[in-house]
Amino acid sequence: MRKRSRLALLLGAVPFLTLVFALPFVNRVEPVILGFPFILFWIVAWVALTPVLLFLADRIERRDRPPDDSEGQ
Repeated sequence: MRKRSRLALLLGAVPFLTLVFALPFVNRVEPVILGFPFILFWIVAWVALTPVLLFLADRIERRDRPPDDSEGQ
């Protein structure tokens, strides 16, 4: 596996890991951020960040992929 592919895979795994395995560690009501309890803010923040990380992973993967003939049509 190429180094960039590993990086793309890691970027794709970060939101999953933070939303599944980190929740017990951030399961707090205090502090309140923007009116949300901390756990709700954590979930909303990662839901918003997930598309950004997946976009970056896709860009990394596309850089390594050879151009496809059908993309230009």
